[in-house]
Amino acid sequence: MTLETEVVALQKVPMFREMDPKRLKLLAFTSERITFAAGQKFFSQGDISDAAYVILEGKADIIIDGPNGPFEVIELGEHQLVGEMGLLTEAPRSANVVATVPTIALRIDKDVFLELMKQFPQMAMAVMREMARRLDMSNERLASYRREM
Repeated sequence: MTLETEVVALQKVPMFREMDPKRLKLLAFTSERITFAAGQKFFSQGDISDAAYVILEGKADIIIDGPNGPFEVIELGEHQLVGEMGLLTEAPRSANVVATVPTIALRIDKDVFLELMKQFPQMAMAVMREMARRLDMSNERLASYRREM
């Protein structure tokens, strides 16, 4: 994957759509491309929140370690952001994120991500909308899980 293809992929991420391609190129350049094998963790629940990840190719599950064992909250796919919540709350990771298939992601450093949020209020709004959407989905999954118990 080249820098140009990373820029094209970033343009497909809802919160980056309105950003100038030159800024996206800089973002892609300053980000680290990481390949995860199926079953490999992006990060673990309790880890320090030091980066967000954009999934370029592949899929990953968000899994919470609960009292009754691991609980899959949601599956994320291409052009989705993960890990942003810990950056915004400055709290340890609230879940494990595990690649379900071979996955390529861009690792966006915390300082770069927070600077983008300051420079682009529309990005901040998009991140909040996505977090609210995921919270709704998580609540639905938890309610379903409780009914099954």
